[in-house]
Amino acid sequence: MEQYDQLYRLYKSVDTTTLRGYQEFVDLFPPLSSTVALEQWETASDRLDDLKADITEEFPGTGETYAEIAARLTRDEAFTALDLYSKYGRSANVLVLDVDETLRSAGDTDNEIPRDTLYLLTQFHEAGVPIVVCTGQTLENVKGFMIQGLGNDLVSSGQMSIVYESGNGVFTPKHGADTKRLLYERLDGAVVDVFESVRRRVLSEAPEAVGKRCHLQGNEFNVTLKPNAEVGSDNAVEIIDESLRYLCGLVGDAIAGQVDADVSDPAAYARAYFSRDPEIHDVLEAGDLSTDADIDDAPAAFRDILERVDLGYYEGDAAELVSLELDKSAGVEEAFDVLGIDDPFALVMGDSKSDLRVMRWIDESDAGIAAAPAHSSPDVLDHVSSRDDLVYEAGDASTVLRTVYGISLIEQLDEQGE
Repeated sequence: MEQYDQLYRLYKSVDTTTLRGYQEFVDLFPPLSSTVALEQWETASDRLDDLKADITEEFPGTGETYAEIAARLTRDEAFTALDLYSKYGRSANVLVLDVDETLRSAGDTDNEIPRDTLYLLTQFHEAGVPIVVCTGQTLENVKGFMIQGLGNDLVSSGQMSIVYESGNGVFTPKHGADTKRLLYERLDGAVVDVFESVRRRVLSEAPEAVGKRCHLQGNEFNVTLKPNAEVGSDNAVEIIDESLRYLCGLVGDAIAGQVDADVSDPAAYARAYFSRDPEIHDVLEAGDLSTDADIDDAPAAFRDILERVDLGYYEGDAAELVSLELDKSAGVEEAFDVLGIDDPFALVMGDSKSDLRVMRWIDESDAGIAAAPAHSSPDVLDHVSSRDDLVYEAGDASTVLRTVYGISLIEQLDEQGE
């Protein structure tokens, strides 16, 4: 109750809106070569120091921490941070972050990670909190935009790990032989052969509605079809729906080619199996494809491989073949091992079903909290809302990051009060 009362007094007695404005200006708009700009920055910096000094004087012993809280968090963010600390008793010691439609949004941030989000990530890094970027994209693509946004020094610091292609590989610079772990090399040969067969045939045998309207993403292992159209557009939605229907049948054929058994209609069995996902079911039925085959009638060897792979469907964005044995949670666990995090309490941010697997794994282990943008898949929103309700608007990941950064400041207050 004492921290609650102190926070209440802080936000009632201090003009925190003005204070946060100065802090944001000083943090995000460093002085350029212009003399006028330098003078403006120095004036803002001096005023910021004066306002923080007033808070430090008003809260003896804990004033510097309260000044940081007031300068960086809104009132709602501060009280949410306090509630989370009261519930869990610890602050986050690792960030696990999806990128597309989580840190950045094609519609709201022009597909760029906002400046305030990037700055907050550097703040966590400077505080010694490792960052695990967890994405379905290729390694080279992720490395490129993370270096562009955060700088090569941070990305190559040894405290950042990239889980790429939804868990097929983990890249953690400055960790010797463990710098790059290729998880897909551990899979059974029959599963690998299915992926190789699908990759070899996916474009060469594609119908015109697919082959000339999409392209194959340059993955190391996953087979991912992307639209030759603006992501999310009506045209892209149509292309990806057609691609999913085609890919579903192709996977069935490829599996049948790997098993020594007579499979009468492998595409029908594959459709029946993958249509257990409601979104995939709707796409298949919209294409007048039957999903009624009894999967139990398929040979056991066929079912064994089928149950080890999955189709990912991202409306208007991608259709892909992935391994169920290599998902984002497996990649994150591997990243934790490389980073030496043996007692994680993670902030997991994501929007898709692949991110949900990480959230559930963390939740089952009592090893962190989850957050998601409001446009996430329904299952993700249900999970996040039923836990701590850390749901934010598209392009506003900084709200959650500030709140979670605030937990560490609340923890400092608790330690200072001992």
